[in-house]
Amino acid sequence: MRAEAERVDLLVIGAGMAGLTAAARAVRAGLSVAVAEVGPDVGGSARFAGYAWTAPSHEVMDRQNPRGDTALKRALVDRFDAGIAWIRSIGVEAKDAQPILGFGRGHQFDTNHYADTCRRLVLEGGGELLLETETERLLVEGGAVVGAELCSAGGGRRRISAGATLLATGGFQGDLGLRTEHVHPYADRMRLRANPHSRGAGYRLATAAGAAAGPADAGFYGHLVPTGIPFADPVDFVDLTLYYSEHALLLNLRNERFTDETLGDHLTAMALLDQPESRGLLIADARVFRDWIGGSYVEGAVAVDKFALASKRGGRVGLAEDLDELAWLPEEWGYRGEAVRDAVRRFNKQAAGSGSLTPGREFDRLPLDEPPYYVIETEPAITFPFHGVRIDDRARALGADGRPIPGLLAAGSDTGGLWHRAYAGGLASALVFGLTAAASAAEL
Repeated sequence: MRAEAERVDLLVIGAGMAGLTAAARAVRAGLSVAVAEVGPDVGGSARFAGYAWTAPSHEVMDRQNPRGDTALKRALVDRFDAGIAWIRSIGVEAKDAQPILGFGRGHQFDTNHYADTCRRLVLEGGGELLLETETERLLVEGGAVVGAELCSAGGGRRRISAGATLLATGGFQGDLGLRTEHVHPYADRMRLRANPHSRGAGYRLATAAGAAAGPADAGFYGHLVPTGIPFADPVDFVDLTLYYSEHALLLNLRNERFTDETLGDHLTAMALLDQPESRGLLIADARVFRDWIGGSYVEGAVAVDKFALASKRGGRVGLAEDLDELAWLPEEWGYRGEAVRDAVRRFNKQAAGSGSLTPGREFDRLPLDEPPYYVIETEPAITFPFHGVRIDDRARALGADGRPIPGLLAAGSDTGGLWHRAYAGGLASALVFGLTAAASAAEL
């Protein structure tokens, strides 16, 4: 690596969905670009995804995510179609729109093909890609960010001046200290459902340069997974995720329901983190097994029998031939079997009536009265936090005074404000604000 200073129009720190998108778009617009990535390859957690989706309208976005930053929500909804058009414009197929999560719409596409295509565009356009490279600090002059100092795995150092510097390192979910400080006091209990390289580099660089961060208590994006089963491969991020929880019952260690499971597995994961030991029993009947456990979460996804996989991998699972057998849960699990049986029986009685349920069941009020019963003990796993660097709708990082910091941009999971204990598409956000960052860099 060269030690002397050099200049580019856009320095991108992080080569995941947001960073690659910004770099490829900037090169196509004629900008000079350098990309620094701490990992051995590009793509980040986007390689494990497969859909770009979000809310189809401002009304739906506001209903699902009422506390999110209004300007960022508007930008995501308004620019999403242009993001899909960009994917198609570089030769990557994005399929026709389909429903996602009951309220969203999205497009399936090959994220590996997309990441590799963006890398090719950057290199063919004269851009530079620096892998296994740490960003040690941002260069700040007169309150403006003017580049960064980099260090390679071999110890080589490099100083790059830039008209704009984009932070797109993927969040801080890989750092237990930042998780417990900014997500939840028990956030260190959760397993990491993402690549291991997103450890808060962008967050630390931005805040050291005076950027604001937030919001407090915003939550995280994640899902429920079986307890006691380590992720052996990134494929497990999807295969072990218990998406069907939206149609099952979830009981805590007090043998009680504590949330409306039907609002979404990603929301239930946040709710479970607050419960004793952050674990619970997910209970489904034959109807849920038939319709949801072995089915595809979204159209086109590979169907995986979550119960069979959890059982094969040594998770805490059980099969009860009738409700009474739920009373025979193993004592070492920590639940009272009789209380679990009675909780399911009580729910079924309430669900079959016309009265209210507490907690409610907004989207699936059907009783679980078709034996046998499938039991998996579950816990939340984190993909990325909702707390991050504050930006405006042009992807410009904001200082404590709410004004943009000259020369500093941020996109993707490094940012905060868009989601607040709600979620409607992380890949879409990285795509849209990656493109936005490239446009903002071109203006500098």
